[in-house]
Amino acid sequence: MSLFIEWPLLAAVPGVVFLALYGATRRRLAAAAGLAWLLYAVYEMGMRLRWLCTGECNIRVDLLLIYPLLAILSVVAIASALRRRTSV
Repeated sequence: MSLFIEWPLLAAVPGVVFLALYGATRRRLAAAAGLAWLLYAVYEMGMRLRWLCTGECNIRVDLLLIYPLLAILSVVAIASALRRRTSV
């Protein structure tokens, strides 16, 4: 996940994928996951450009909450979309 710290805009890729998944399945969880990833990309870009932190930003305790939430939301959104595809 440190890949997203180095290149914050790369976090927009899962966001776009989940929004495309929402377009295909109309599952709200996919839209929520897409928006969460896009918001994280903006947040991480703000951290990289030092807009959201001053001085030393090397210790990122916030990621201990953000990464598990993104992971759980992503897995649930994928499961929801797959469930929808198999029930149609």
